[in-house]
Amino acid sequence: MNKQPFYLTTTLPYVNAELHMGHALEFVRADIIARYKMLAGFDVFFNTGTDEHGLKIFEKAKEAGLSPQVFVDGYVEKFKESVKSFGISDQLHFIRTTDTHHIKAAQAFWERVAKNGFIYKKFYEAKYCIGCEEEKTDSELVNGECPLHPGKPLEHIQEENYFFKYSAFGEKLIAFYDEHPHFVIPDFRFNEVKSFVKGGLRDFPISRLKSKMPWGVPVPGDDEHVMYVWFDALTNYISTLGWPDESGNFKIYWKDGNPTQYCGKDNTRFQAAMWQAMLMAAELPNSHQIIVNGHITAEGGVKMSKSLGNVINPKDIVAEYGTDALRFFLAKEINTFEDSPFTIERFKDAYNAGLANGLGNLVSRIMTMATSYGVSLTDEDKSVTYYDKKVDTLEHFAITEEVQKIWLAISMIDQDIQKNEPFKKIKTSPEEAKKDLHRVLAHLYGVAVRLEPFMPETAIMIQKLIIENKKPEQPLFMRKD
Repeated sequence: MNKQPFYLTTTLPYVNAELHMGHALEFVRADIIARYKMLAGFDVFFNTGTDEHGLKIFEKAKEAGLSPQVFVDGYVEKFKESVKSFGISDQLHFIRTTDTHHIKAAQAFWERVAKNGFIYKKFYEAKYCIGCEEEKTDSELVNGECPLHPGKPLEHIQEENYFFKYSAFGEKLIAFYDEHPHFVIPDFRFNEVKSFVKGGLRDFPISRLKSKMPWGVPVPGDDEHVMYVWFDALTNYISTLGWPDESGNFKIYWKDGNPTQYCGKDNTRFQAAMWQAMLMAAELPNSHQIIVNGHITAEGGVKMSKSLGNVINPKDIVAEYGTDALRFFLAKEINTFEDSPFTIERFKDAYNAGLANGLGNLVSRIMTMATSYGVSLTDEDKSVTYYDKKVDTLEHFAITEEVQKIWLAISMIDQDIQKNEPFKKIKTSPEEAKKDLHRVLAHLYGVAVRLEPFMPETAIMIQKLIIENKKPEQPLFMRKD
């Protein structure tokens, strides 16, 4: 029996800096859904990669005294190290926008959209934020600056460029949204997108003069222009599947695999409106769903900033606490769709309560009793499953809700031990004590099964301890003062 295909992708981060905590959130959450779908028996294509073109990269390479290609090659290796430290599945597919196939696919996409009449050329003037890689109108500026990149001067563009006829897709997008009422999750982000589209779409430039910004995919048939970075990068979601070959992986995972995309809230318009209009222009199937994360902030909802000294590097957390500790906090303590703070104090409190004093201590207590009292699970006990059927919370990407349910189960196991006290009962009623212990041991095994998408290393370690009937040689999670 063939497995049902499922396609999942993150956005592609720029390679001008190391991955930050917001990237870690997106990657870990996407990985959790990918692992869940794999455990549920789906044939999963999980995609990510690096966005390597554009003015931002070009300027950073110049600052470093490197060619753009050498610059991005160095950051790609750092990117891969970071992704590995987040505990991302080995099933991850990786694409670079400098890959030869991607460049050819981006050019083929351009040619198709142009052939369908949605690309034209005109002279224009604009203010351009290099940080956003996006044109800005006066109404979007605060004191003449991009609010997302204050202090960074805007580039003033005066040149002839190619434009995408975005304005032709307003009604088509609204009709598509009406036909797919759960296209963007959560609903309030979907409402923002619909309001944006209903407000009227403006055609946007999709090329830059090569003489001013040479680092990009060449425009087919025009050596004087390179593609605007967003137009190039968005096509990665299908080029990674072998497009423009519309058989093979493209048919399996894009046409038939419910293509689902994770992104941050600042990326919503690009994924849910711009990319969808581009797909319509190329007469290709639209995405199935867009899942939007909130932002990770510092204390009090303040934006994380190096200048404010409140940035927390996810690699530092992994180095001190471990990969699964980072995944635990991002999955359980960060709001599924709203902005949430990440502070060292908040992380340490959650780590000590949920892992060191919680799950880790519980595993140690139960396995110490199990090995001492000669209690183990039967093969039937160990055949327990959880993800062989749909899990409603994860079907709706409510990751935090599902993890909180798991920790409720952990709390109930602990309460069972406190109520029945098998450690006392073993002296007076050994058979009853062993029966009580067998019950909590089976429940702990069930928790370990449920933990697999969220904390895979820990989940497998607990299962192994139970199967081999061993107590941990050292605490799973050392308490931090």
